[in-house]
Amino acid sequence: MPIIRLETHIKAKQEIVFDLSRSIDFQSEAVKSSNEKAVAGRTSGLLGLNETVTWHGKHLGVRQHLTTRITDFDPPNFFADEMEKGAFKSIRHEHYFSTTGEGTLMKDVFKFEAPLGILGWLANKLFLKSYMTNFLKGRNRFLKEYAESGRWREVLPENYM
Repeated sequence: MPIIRLETHIKAKQEIVFDLSRSIDFQSEAVKSSNEKAVAGRTSGLLGLNETVTWHGKHLGVRQHLTTRITDFDPPNFFADEMEKGAFKSIRHEHYFSTTGEGTLMKDVFKFEAPLGILGWLANKLFLKSYMTNFLKGRNRFLKEYAESGRWREVLPENYM
């Protein structure tokens, strides 16, 4: 099973980074290039334990549908989402957050398994792991920019903090 591990240092409060990471409204802004939209389950606001969201978007030139559920939740330190329906055989995305002297360290552990046996293995070796790594890095750069610039106020609830 391929695993992608990323670390992103963000000069913002841990709670802001945690909530941006589980914000459907932020995700919709962050992934405009794939035209992703939340279409079922929770479609706006902040995801919590056992909540689902179904995303429709275009990846690798193909229209994709992905339903995930928050399966583990320890605010503001950790949450995990897992695929319930989608093109992959499995996905588990673990999100870790810790306070540092300069803000927050956000760690992603993204585990996935491609479908189709040997064809999926080949797709992973040729392009899939690279594509998913770049997709997550792009999302994290966008999250860092939102958190550090104060743009987080555009997507988190009005009464936030």
